[in-house]
Amino acid sequence: MDPGQRTASLKFLIRDRAGQFTSSSGAVFTAEGIRILASPPQASRANAICERITGTLRRELLDRVLIVNEHHLRQVLTEYLRYYNDARPHRSLGQLTPAQTDTRLPEPVNLAGHRIHRKQILGGLTHEYYIAA
Repeated sequence: MDPGQRTASLKFLIRDRAGQFTSSSGAVFTAEGIRILASPPQASRANAICERITGTLRRELLDRVLIVNEHHLRQVLTEYLRYYNDARPHRSLGQLTPAQTDTRLPEPVNLAGHRIHRKQILGGLTHEYYIAA
């Protein structure tokens, strides 16, 4: 598949605010009709999840398998995704797999009758929020 066909299906480029991304590199993507979405300012955790899974994929898979083409990569990633979700224990889940845990989203809390207070941390670098008594 040539690069023109690949970029035709892309709609967004999600990136952090690192200095290696210049306005000229952004112009290349916008010229192709790709919208650039930068991570929120002062939100270091926004990119952390992506960095975590990228590191896991590199250590557990890509450093151990020689990928020969795009079709092979898709097959390997599909099989690893099945393993990652159905068989691989996760420390953060108490050594359970994601398939073994309750993955329902929590019920939203109605805050209409409450006042929310915001406390500045580190001079406003970040904040804590709590319901006022």
